[in-house]
Amino acid sequence: MALPALAGVALFAATSYQAEIAQWRRQREEGLKRDGGWLSVAGLFWLHEGGNTFGKDPGNEIVLPDGPAQAGVFELLDGKVRVRMDGATRELWPDSLDVAKVGRLSLFVIKRSDKYGIRLKDPESEYRREFHGIETYPAQEEYRLTARWVAEPRKIPILNVLGQTEAMDSPGYAVFNLHGHEYRLRPYLETADAQELFYVFRDLTSARETYGAGRFLYSAMPADGHVVLDFNKAYNPPCAFTPYATCPLPPPENRLSVRIEAGEKKYGH
Repeated sequence: MALPALAGVALFAATSYQAEIAQWRRQREEGLKRDGGWLSVAGLFWLHEGGNTFGKDPGNEIVLPDGPAQAGVFELLDGKVRVRMDGATRELWPDSLDVAKVGRLSLFVIKRSDKYGIRLKDPESEYRREFHGIETYPAQEEYRLTARWVAEPRKIPILNVLGQTEAMDSPGYAVFNLHGHEYRLRPYLETADAQELFYVFRDLTSARETYGAGRFLYSAMPADGHVVLDFNKAYNPPCAFTPYATCPLPPPENRLSVRIEAGEKKYGH
């Protein structure tokens, strides 16, 4: 009776893991499709010093698809952005939840290096309307790997799609074995108080079956000298879904000479 029992346990574990990945993928697509998700990002406008008019009229410097003809002005002065509209002026903090609402639209300030811009979110974005789901590799437990963690804190340069480079804090790197060979991935911390490690990587499927610029992956912080890398949760960057994202690119050391046949495949918008 022991062998059938063990087989049942193994089958339950495999089925449970498949269910976990299926649920993760459903939540991932729901996050993209929700109000304010990446599929709603429908514009990006870089600000110049001084006043930047916005509204639906084509004569504005920032032309919007909804709202009044002249909605207001974004003022960039000495590294601060203020919005003047509806008879009031207030400051908007970059990369925060501060928002200027115009009709159905939401306008946010972003800062990339020394550039300030306005990110437009539109619930009627064409990218949201035309979303057709993400193709994925079948979930395989062999791509859920326990990696050895090597603590080696240092700053690493991260290039983004705008051609800007920012030094990010990296606490170390993960060493893992796949198909009989050893590889390394170096994550970085997205914020000073980050609770997860963030990896940006390319592999030999990139630009073929998967997104050309690479994919993203998170892991928990190291525990007992190890991290778990679950490549079944490797996913496309926002740039795969909207041309108005400013995605980071993989550092040279994260360009892997192996096929990672797990996670999300290429998405065409």
